[in-house]
Amino acid sequence: MLQDFKREDDKLDKASRKAEILRLRDRMVNTQQTVREAKLPVIVLLEGWDSAGKGNLINELISEMDPRFYSVATYEHTAEQDERYPFLKKFFDVLPENGKYLFLDTGWMEDAVGKYLRREITREEYERRVESCNTFERQLRDNGYVLVKLFLHVSKEEQLRRITALRENRDTEWRVTGDDLWQQQEYDRFLKTYDRFMEDTDKIAPWHVLDGESRKKALLDGLKAITDAVDRALERGRYVGKATDKKFPLLGGPSQKDADLTASISPEEYKSELKRLQKKLSELHNQIYRKRIPVVICYEGWDAAGKGGNIRRIAYPLDPRGFDVIPVASPTPGELARHYLWRFWTKLPRSGHVTIFDRTWYGRVMVERIEGFCSEDDWKRAYGEINEFEKELTDWGTVVLKFWIHIDPDTQLERFQARQNTPEKQWKITEEDWRNRDKWPQYEEAVEEMLLKTSTEYAPWHIIESVDKKYARIRTLQIVTDALEKAVNENVVRGMKSLCPTKEKKSKK
Repeated sequence: MLQDFKREDDKLDKASRKAEILRLRDRMVNTQQTVREAKLPVIVLLEGWDSAGKGNLINELISEMDPRFYSVATYEHTAEQDERYPFLKKFFDVLPENGKYLFLDTGWMEDAVGKYLRREITREEYERRVESCNTFERQLRDNGYVLVKLFLHVSKEEQLRRITALRENRDTEWRVTGDDLWQQQEYDRFLKTYDRFMEDTDKIAPWHVLDGESRKKALLDGLKAITDAVDRALERGRYVGKATDKKFPLLGGPSQKDADLTASISPEEYKSELKRLQKKLSELHNQIYRKRIPVVICYEGWDAAGKGGNIRRIAYPLDPRGFDVIPVASPTPGELARHYLWRFWTKLPRSGHVTIFDRTWYGRVMVERIEGFCSEDDWKRAYGEINEFEKELTDWGTVVLKFWIHIDPDTQLERFQARQNTPEKQWKITEEDWRNRDKWPQYEEAVEEMLLKTSTEYAPWHIIESVDKKYARIRTLQIVTDALEKAVNENVVRGMKSLCPTKEKKSKK
């Protein structure tokens, strides 16, 4: 791509080029309302060489657009902060709402290539990130996003000329960073790695190489790439992807049918085990913070199964400065207007912290499936997307624990009636709870399929029998403490193994 790029003489004269730029600008402005009505989210990713003029190009692209319906995000390399979250989080964070544009000044390409060439990540981690980029782009496309990828290209000589001009001016010399100088020095290495990255990530959304040495030509070609992509999307309608054929290391269960709902614990044993396990969990929380191990604990289960009481027993021994409990209700309008995983990506813990989700992304394959809040293609595709999401977390080093809190219909009925007949507990029971109960067989079928298709080696499901709530609490605490103890004893966080020692980082000066 880049190594084969040949600059061509502009075939348009100055007046014709200006007229075509005006036409395409008008097209972008005039289709903004249509894009909103079609609920098409559009992402324009602009990568390119330092000093190639990316900021200027974005300014020209958006100059006539309605600023209420687009946003501009700039990627900044902050090594310390980046390491506290999974690789893709910063890009999920800025996803636009349906019907709006996002212009991203540098993104996942530079994050992967730059860190690899700085020796902040190994070749193995770099290759994993390339795969993550392809997965991310496919998920965006399958969930209706229009993605346009532009690369602003300049020669080594032109980059040097621009850097020199900036440094010679007192008012602009601050714009030249150590990274800029280092990239110029290592231009050939960057060229080769950029080229390989583009070839490896040209599968879902094609790359458009723009001639950065001619600003007007780059603007014209950028406008054409964006308007063509948007026009195609408006013509065919919002894209809905099919389920991926990717293979995952599934465990084949567990099944609700194998749960022993007679499991119980004596009051004496419960009291002693609760004290012992909570003390152990408190100690482990200090250790995972010191070792920067992130933890995600997921709770799903039948209404009135005892999730709230179970969560309280997990949360009580944790340092309140190092954990969050996220109650997941019906999505807000802003959440509905984005990728369904967006509201979970944005709530992930930074390394060393714990996030407990009371209900999770599995709503996609349960309540949204059964209540018809998404299409059949959407929920069937979600099994693979969820497995990819959890794989991204565990590859980064997250301990992912998933609990299905299980009871039988008779126990649920008893607890519903007790809530209804106890004034201080009536807030816990709603008409929706009774409606969901009427659909028990449908939910039971959906839960079985969920357990079968998303219990993986890296993020297995645990069925917690909760007819005896105290037994369920102890069982959950045992699983959590065992998993954290194992992670601590591994000594090096999974996924962080690929980070190279600081002393080996390449000098950028």
